[in-house]
Formats: sequence, structure tokens, C-alpha cells
Amino acid sequence: MSQGMRRRRPGLWRAALALAALGAALSLSGCGTLGYYWQAAQGHVGLMRASRPVADWLADDATPSALRERLVLAQRIRRFASQELALPDNASYTGYADLGRAAAVWNVVATPPYALTLKTWCFPVAGCVGYRGYYDLAAAQKEAQAQREAGLEAAVYPVPAYSTLGWLNWAGGDPLLSTFIRYPEGELARLVFHELAHQVLYVAGDTGFNESYATAVERLGSAQWLRTQAGEAARTEYAEFDARRRQMRALMRATRDALEKVYGSEAARAKDWARVEQDKQAAMAAFRERYAALRAQWPPGPRQGAWDGWVAAANNASFATQAAYEDLVPAFERLFLQQGRDWARFHAAVRRIAALPTAQARRAALAAAPSPGDDAAPGDVAARSDHEHQDLKKNVRDSH
Repeated sequence: MSQGMRRRRPGLWRAALALAALGAALSLSGCGTLGYYWQAAQGHVGLMRASRPVADWLADDATPSALRERLVLAQRIRRFASQELALPDNASYTGYADLGRAAAVWNVVATPPYALTLKTWCFPVAGCVGYRGYYDLAAAQKEAQAQREAGLEAAVYPVPAYSTLGWLNWAGGDPLLSTFIRYPEGELARLVFHELAHQVLYVAGDTGFNESYATAVERLGSAQWLRTQAGEAARTEYAEFDARRRQMRALMRATRDALEKVYGSEAARAKDWARVEQDKQAAMAAFRERYAALRAQWPPGPRQGAWDGWVAAANNASFATQAAYEDLVPAFERLFLQQGRDWARFHAAVRRIAALPTAQARRAALAAAPSPGDDAAPGDVAARSDHEHQDLKKNVRDSH
């Protein structure tokens, strides 16, 4: 089959989607809001128009062999997700789109200069979330600059994939994308599991709950995939990179603790902002010194500097975003163990907690889940990260 003969996904819905997004925008006030929703509608329609069924790509002789191998692997991961992890079995990730750009979207995040509290934007379906996504990098950078001019700290970060929460499975679902299809095997599995988890449940307005749950699913699920499905080379590659990632996660977490201490200090309560700024910069300097020491321990190679850009640009918004993806993960992992490592039971337990009326109630329920005791397997993510966090927290505190 030639590339030009590939079947398109159902087409009539695209106009309906754009009109629906436009209608939602018109129900709100302000030209800026209208422009934002219009770019979102156009951006997603463009993404879906680029999608073709994976079966068509595999049947096409013009498909490069490297891409063909990745698509076959992705379909194995997709089946594993539904058969072994009790994640939704639907049209998502059965198509593929080459976007010709580095990210699916770019998110803008912002915080006050002396707090780790994300600014929220509110949307008709998703509720209030701590980010705003753009399909164009220049537009995202413009929004970030506007937040800085308003007195906030802002950051822009690339997003390789996002979930439509299962709403568009009838129209082909979320496709595999060129922005992540060439990830190493373990990383590809992580991403697919994370995005499918968002289709299990989504609590409008509770970014921390949603992202920490999906992050727990990706970590636990990818560990199971690597243990039961991957070859030794994939396991080794993943272990080497994940060891560095866990070190970075612990360092970021310890630095957040240091910054929270600064922002809650007596100087902050007295509004001695010069002292607060001095202490903040000292905490950030300690963070970068600790990163340099970690980096020097890592073997040379293209992935040694994977966090260089993040560290160079790190600010309150960066750390607050990291917290949203991680702070509740250990609690979700404990819940998974408490549910006997049974994925269906775990998802059901999370749904019950998600149905509670407030974020505070949901966090209290997670914290109250019975401890599994010493049931955790060797190398359990929560146990490792807690241990590393304590070590690095001490190092950051001592250097500060």
C-alpha cells in the first residue's frame, strides 16, 4: 500500500470538534480566551488529521523499518496495558501520527515569586488545572512572558503526549506520536500506561491527584512490563537511566522542601523580601551544586546531560510542576500493595477515593490506607525514593 493510499480516521467529527470548542469559547468572555480555544481546536484537529491506523503503516512498504519495529512494539505494549494492567481497551494508541515537531504541545506554568503554588486556569471540561497548553512554542513563550510581566515566575516545557480522557475514542482515540515513538522501550511503556491511566479516571480541578495516580500507574506498570516482557538489553538500558532519574527526583524533592522552608520562614512572615530572596538563591545554588556533583558521577554519553536544560532554567514553577506529578505517588503505590497488587482492585479503590468531594478528603483517604508492612518488593519505587529523599534532603540542608 502506498503512503498516499493510507486510510484516514473518520473525518466528519473534526468539524464538529472545532465547532464544539469554538462554542465553548464563545460562552466565555474575552478575545484572549476565544483565541486560546481556537488554537486548541485547530491544534488537536491537525494532530488527528495526521493520524493513520497502525495497520496501514505496517502494510505500507514505504514505512521505514525502524518505525515499523517501534509500531509493533507499541501495539504489544498497548495489549499488555489492557490485558495485564486493567487499563482501558479502546481505540487509543492504535493509530500513529508524524507531527514533524519536537512536542505535541508546550505547557505554560506559573507561580508567585515566593511560593510553590501553581497558578490555575479553568476550562469547561477539565476544570481548573495548573498549566495552559499551546500547540505553538512561540505562543507558549508569549504567554509565559505575559505571566512574568504580571509578577509571576513562569516556565515552558514540552509535552510529548496528552490524553483526551477517552472522550474521542469513537473518533480514533489518542494516537501514537512521532514525539515519543522512538523512546527506549521502558520509557515508551511508561508513557502509554500514564496516558491510559487518565482514561480510567479524571478528577476535574485536582491536577495533583490525577497526575500522581497516572505516574504511579506508569512506574508500577513499566516495572511489570520490563520484568515479564522485555529483554535483558531493554532492562539494562532502563535501569541505568532510571537510576539517574530517581536521583534527580530525590534532589528535586529535597530542594522543594528547602524552598518551602524559606517561603514559610520568619523573614517571609515579616515580609523581609530581601532576606527571603537571599535565602531562595542560596537554596537554588545548593540545588545546582548537588546536580553538578550527581552529573559528574554519571557515565559520559548523550543522556548524561538530559537534565541540563531543566536545571539551568529551574524556578518555582518548575518545582511546583514536578510536585504535581510526584507528591502523592508513594501513597498510590502503598494503595496498590494494600490491594494485593491486583490492578482491577487498585483502580476500583482509586475510583472510590476520587469520588470524595474535596481534594483534602481525597488526600486524607490516601493517607489512611492501611500500610502493606514489609510486603514491598525489593527495589520498590516508593521505598527507594523515600530513602534517597532523606539522604539528599540532609545534603541540601547541610550545604544550605
